[in-house]
Amino acid sequence: MRRSIVLIGLMGAGKSAVGAELARQLSVPFVDSDAEIEAAAAMSVAEIFARDGEAFFRDREHRVLARLLDAPPRIIATGGGAWMQALNRALIGRTGISVWLDCDLETLWRRVRHRPTRPLLQTPDPRATLERLLAERAPVYATADVRVAVGPHDSIQATAARVLDTLRQTRPELLEPA
Repeated sequence: MRRSIVLIGLMGAGKSAVGAELARQLSVPFVDSDAEIEAAAAMSVAEIFARDGEAFFRDREHRVLARLLDAPPRIIATGGGAWMQALNRALIGRTGISVWLDCDLETLWRRVRHRPTRPLLQTPDPRATLERLLAERAPVYATADVRVAVGPHDSIQATAARVLDTLRQTRPELLEPA
């Protein structure tokens, strides 16, 4: 693999699960940028948001992405807001390939509604918040190098296979040995 594959999309799209499966299939390392941020800070993303705010978190997120993309090619799952930052889009564009896991609102809601670890959904109407986030972010996510639709009944393996098939069709050089 010549460049890192960076999975983007809204919370619940399956970036971490699909990323781990892609890494397994390609025999390359997998890393979740949120997990890396949590390890470096010794606290959860929700705790970072609560204590230091979103701006602080986004700065740390950019630093972690830069470090991860400076390493040999791998699969990277990002947090849902990472791609919204122009600095991150430029960084990923220079050093990796972005893959948007495009998931519909109902599927996203079904996957995240019982998870209290989503700081952006700690609102009086979390479903409406998710809907607003999807509407705001989808046009920016659509600027990714590759878009892969994720259906409500797609398994992790089926989604990973679709990502690989799409990359083989659109970016075959990416998957060649470095």
